[in-house]
Amino acid sequence: MAVSTAGSCSATTGEVLEIGSATRSAWSEATLLLVICIWGLNFAVAKRALATFDPLAFNALRYAMASLLIYAVLRRQGRVQLPEREDWGRVLLLGILGNAIYQLVFIIGLDLTAAGSASLMLALMPVFVLLLDVRSGTRHEARSWLGVAASTIGVALVSRAALRVEGSEALLGNLLLIGAAAFFAVYTQGARPLLQRYGSIRTTAWTLWSGALVIVLMGVPSLLRQEWRQVDAVSWAGLFYSGLLSIGVAYLLWYRSVGRLGSSRTAIYSNLTPVVALMAGTLWLGERLTMLAVVGAALVIGGVMAVRR
Repeated sequence: MAVSTAGSCSATTGEVLEIGSATRSAWSEATLLLVICIWGLNFAVAKRALATFDPLAFNALRYAMASLLIYAVLRRQGRVQLPEREDWGRVLLLGILGNAIYQLVFIIGLDLTAAGSASLMLALMPVFVLLLDVRSGTRHEARSWLGVAASTIGVALVSRAALRVEGSEALLGNLLLIGAAAFFAVYTQGARPLLQRYGSIRTTAWTLWSGALVIVLMGVPSLLRQEWRQVDAVSWAGLFYSGLLSIGVAYLLWYRSVGRLGSSRTAIYSNLTPVVALMAGTLWLGERLTMLAVVGAALVIGGVMAVRR
């Protein structure tokens, strides 16, 4: 009888643990969908704010906000630390590359092109990571290379549609955003030793803070020239959304999900970001979505998914 009771208790405990694990997984996936919505909407939100904000002033303010928020969260958790002295140079270099230069190219490119097109250009980041892997000697399956080809054709179609609808400025914006995706891919590759040594949250915080310092300094002249009276309430709301939610809160939620679900399972969700961005740009900003752009978007998203697998 005692044995039966013990077995029953053991089974019950296992069921409780399994239910608890499934609940945490479900909450993590729900959190990821929230993050994707925040990031997808950010393209349209930031695009609207740039109607009254100088791009560099906007970048400086939102990165200052995000840096303070992440510092406050880590301080509350008692996790504010500095990297080892021998890693300071790498952290600073990656912060400048993956935040300062990347964000400079991103915000100028977004100012020139449509929000939906911008999200598709940035979605190419895994393609550039694959190309960098090849340079280091890593071999990939044929399916990955088909994904690269599909994404490239898709970008060409989206850019062609943007050129027809919005003119040469949009094409320049798309090219800048492709460059931004390449910069972030280099940052992703370069950050791997730090990620393995310190973890994702601390590495992200250090590189964000070092990049934010450069971004704020670069933005000082624009902040002094900014016509503050022209900034309306919607643009101010967009600034807080982009700084506190899109960079601050979303980054923390994303990396918590990485810790619970794993990087591969988490990364799949980011394929939904361009879908949300395209919808937001069309419904809120009135951006035209031609059939050529739709076909191109499908090729980009499908190609990136093949590369990620």
